[in-house]
Amino acid sequence: MNTVLRIEDLHKSFKTGLIPKGKKILNGISLEVHGGEIFGYLGPNGAGKTTTLKCVLGLIFPDKGDIEIFGQSNLSVRAKEKIGFLPENPYFYDHLSATEFLSFYSDLTLVKKEDKQAQIERLLQLVGLKQAAGLQLRKFSRGMLQRIGLAQALINDPSLVLLDEPLGGLDPLGRKEIRDVIVRLKEEGKTVFLSSHILQDIEMICDRVAILVEGQIINQGALQDLISEKVTVTEITVSGIQIEDCEGLGEHYSAQGGRILLKVYEEEKIANVLQLVQAKKGEIHALIPRTETLEDLFMGAVKQR
Repeated sequence: MNTVLRIEDLHKSFKTGLIPKGKKILNGISLEVHGGEIFGYLGPNGAGKTTTLKCVLGLIFPDKGDIEIFGQSNLSVRAKEKIGFLPENPYFYDHLSATEFLSFYSDLTLVKKEDKQAQIERLLQLVGLKQAAGLQLRKFSRGMLQRIGLAQALINDPSLVLLDEPLGGLDPLGRKEIRDVIVRLKEEGKTVFLSSHILQDIEMICDRVAILVEGQIINQGALQDLISEKVTVTEITVSGIQIEDCEGLGEHYSAQGGRILLKVYEEEKIANVLQLVQAKKGEIHALIPRTETLEDLFMGAVKQR
């Protein structure tokens, strides 16, 4: 299997405080990202996700450890030519239009002059900003800025795209638009390393994930291997019965329209609920088995620390 990014035994500390004292941020990070996949790098704020990315990019240097990109040192110019990066809090020259902004970055990344205009138009189309090509960035919404930032990260047609919290601060529509672009990048054969704490989005698009807590990876692998398919709870929405009738069957909550939501954790009690509803001449509106989610896995991992 083609390894695009390899991190082995990465350590990083910073000195903080009036009397400088070392604080360990990364404590032995090791992972591999394979070609053509979307790799999710998960962790709460302060876990060390951005520090990892800065080490990969050569913006800061680790105390210990090795980083390779396409089999070469991450510090080599040849390796960096194949990288696109969107930081968590990018700075934009907001007096520039979208086209001018991408033109500026295309010059920095040595895009060929004959390819420049076509590349800019393609990226504006990809991120849904074709109609805003002549608009100054200061007039962009938060979601539009995130999309133009993603276009900037792709201006050099990178093989490896590093995204630091690209979904943060976006509304549901904006998150969907960015997710769609990321999936499109995978379809084009690019590799995406996605740092985030928005678990729902990660679960929807990532092939493999690593969970980082307090500077250590405590779980990693393919989602289907990490998340159990065993039913953990069955949610049953019923009406026509009294909430008192549900005692002992599971957790129960009142819902709108006289309905009751039951969370049944014991499989044998599902039949009891169905018999109760039938005896009371009630109605079943929904019966949904719930399996373990990435959120369950993540919260369990964090609580163990």
